[in-house]
Amino acid sequence: MKRLEPVSKIMTKKLVTLTINDDLYTAEKLFRKHHIRHIPIVNGEHIIGMLSLTDLERISFLDSYDRLHEENVDNVIYQMLSIEQLMVKNPIKVNSNITIKSVAEILSKNEFHALPVVENDILVGIVTTTDLLLYLLKQYDLESV
Repeated sequence: MKRLEPVSKIMTKKLVTLTINDDLYTAEKLFRKHHIRHIPIVNGEHIIGMLSLTDLERISFLDSYDRLHEENVDNVIYQMLSIEQLMVKNPIKVNSNITIKSVAEILSKNEFHALPVVENDILVGIVTTTDLLLYLLKQYDLESV
């Protein structure tokens, strides 16, 4: 296993992003369409927050016992709240040359599962716990060859 590999090697570079002007309906559609769990909230090229699928699920009734009225309840809640109210503001960011090991240490000590990756304060990627696990699995495959 290479110990000093940069996070840029495993980060997601093709980003799905939102702005604070987008609505929670749009967020939910993007989570489902792209099968992702974290969306950076941007102002231009700069990250200002992070929204997770878990944040959205906390306010919705996805597990509601009354599936018939679930969508109507979610619609009311989505109209009452904004992305800005729900997102984590000023998330911890990492530079693209930070080591994968350092990212693993940050994520293991915190309550979140994704980190925005920046270069000169411009968003260039996102790294998640899933990215780390896939990297680890690949290392095991390489060792068995």
